Amino acid sequence: MDTRRLFLAFLLSLGVLLLWGKLFPPPEPPETGPAPVETPVPVAEPVTPSEQPPVIQEAAPEAPMAPAAETALESQPTIMAEAEERTVVESEWFRAELTNRGANMVSFEILAHQNPAGGPVDLVRARRGFPYPFALVGSDGDALAVNNSLFVLGRGVRDDGSDVLTYTFNGGAGAVEKRFTFRPDGLFEVDVTVAGAQRGWGLLMGPGVRNPTADELGNRFAQRSAVYRVGQEVEKVNSQSLGELTAIPAVGLGWIGLQDTYFLTAAIPDSGLAQAKLGPAVVLASSANEPAGFFPFRSEEELSEEQEELSRELLVILQADGERLSTVAFWGAKEYDRLEALPYGLERTVDLGWFRFFSLILLKGLRWIYDHIVPNYGWAIILLTVVIRIVLFPLTHKSTVSMQKMQKLNPKIQAIRQKYRGKLKDKQGRPSPDAQRKMNEEIMALYKSEGVNPAGGCLPMVLQIPVLFAFYRLLSAAIELRGAPWMMWIQDLSLKDPFYVLPIVMGASQFLQQKMTPAAGDPMQRRMFAMMPIFFTVLFLGFPSGMVLYWLTNNLLGILQQVVYKKIQERREESEAASSSGAAKSKSGASS
Repeated sequence: MDTRRLFLAFLLSLGVLLLWGKLFPPPEPPETGPAPVETPVPVAEPVTPSEQPPVIQEAAPEAPMAPAAETALESQPTIMAEAEERTVVESEWFRAELTNRGANMVSFEILAHQNPAGGPVDLVRARRGFPYPFALVGSDGDALAVNNSLFVLGRGVRDDGSDVLTYTFNGGAGAVEKRFTFRPDGLFEVDVTVAGAQRGWGLLMGPGVRNPTADELGNRFAQRSAVYRVGQEVEKVNSQSLGELTAIPAVGLGWIGLQDTYFLTAAIPDSGLAQAKLGPAVVLASSANEPAGFFPFRSEEELSEEQEELSRELLVILQADGERLSTVAFWGAKEYDRLEALPYGLERTVDLGWFRFFSLILLKGLRWIYDHIVPNYGWAIILLTVVIRIVLFPLTHKSTVSMQKMQKLNPKIQAIRQKYRGKLKDKQGRPSPDAQRKMNEEIMALYKSEGVNPAGGCLPMVLQIPVLFAFYRLLSAAIELRGAPWMMWIQDLSLKDPFYVLPIVMGASQFLQQKMTPAAGDPMQRRMFAMMPIFFTVLFLGFPSGMVLYWLTNNLLGILQQVVYKKIQERREESEAASSSGAAKSKSGASS
């Protein structure tokens, strides 16, 4: 086999594995998701980005009540608060704020994590002219009139220590009770009863999760999507790919929610769910004085050309099957151990890629180093890289030794190629398969006689790919690295180096390592390897600093390994030269 083809095939395969679907994951097309809603529902007219969408309905006394229920309400006392009030619930996990206007969630801060501007991360997206999470909406996503009503709050404590907030309203917009039960484990229950209602109402979640910065919105590694579990399968829908209101049957639905790379808002249906719906919403322009607005749409045909170019977020509607709907909610950081301890399988939302098994091992190792050796994730990455290099040493050693043997055979291989250079094509310039076959057979015979495996330098490298991919996915998805500083200007290992120092140093180290690595005999292969440092430098400019730090450390350890090999080889050559000189002197003395 021609080594040129072998190494070329390897490099192309490695490039495909590294890049295809991992570094630049394509958005998931909406047609692979659930089937779109079949029943047409009237929708509001589209608005231009400069307009505020008419989401809140000012007068709709008939919704969501059925006529019979409205008649029964005439004899019941009105339940309505006099003014809007906000109530705060705090625990070791979060600080939640609710309003009695519609009994909605207006803020949910995760206390253990900070936003870029300082202060806790708020999972409720700031908005204007759009209902807040757990508002009542129709089947098309339009807010119902009761969301403008002032509920009366009753507060209590359950036997297990759960804080219970019960909001009640009875008036012209309907008769509704919402109960929020905040449990000691950080989860909360939502139980809603709409008196006399049939199908057609639901609870709103979203749009989106928290308030991403402009850099986060433009980061190709940051994901914003809906995620749900049906049976044992977990499906994701990219926020930019969904183009129509889409239904997900309740049968087999374990949970559904909205997520980004590090945070999750998920609902685990308990009872009364008819179906869930995913809906796209265009993000309208924000300003210094007001947050962004949202324009939900049922299909892209409703959008203007200008709106089609705007960013999008997703919302979730939990559509009820009757008067009552109950669900358990997890809102928080995607910390693997905490999610795994829950009985819902939410840890599957942590995207650890194809080699999840290896990623989990590396995650536990990274945490152990952080907890027991050095409380800095930058140094923890460096130490873990050293451990990985030691574990993989037998493979890297075998690869280096094989490449050294190939380097020694290089003059003989080039001599064979030169011998057949004028025979590989006929006088008309057409390839000569017979000459090519004879040249390859002669090269393979040389490999066999010298005990060299031409793939010996490639196979050990291929076997390292699962570990490299696993570490890449870990560093890209682990919330432990979000906001984690290393030193000096690297204050967030989950973000790119703002001054591009790490990627440039990494590229220089790879160039030096390339120079020290035994050169193969194929000129084409040497040229391809010479281009790799430039390729990786450009590629890593936008990578998270933690990933670049790992690659840089790995390169430096490779350089150190090459220095050691060179010293050993020099001593071996000196020893062999001394032995040859001594043998020659002994032979000369014997002959005299």
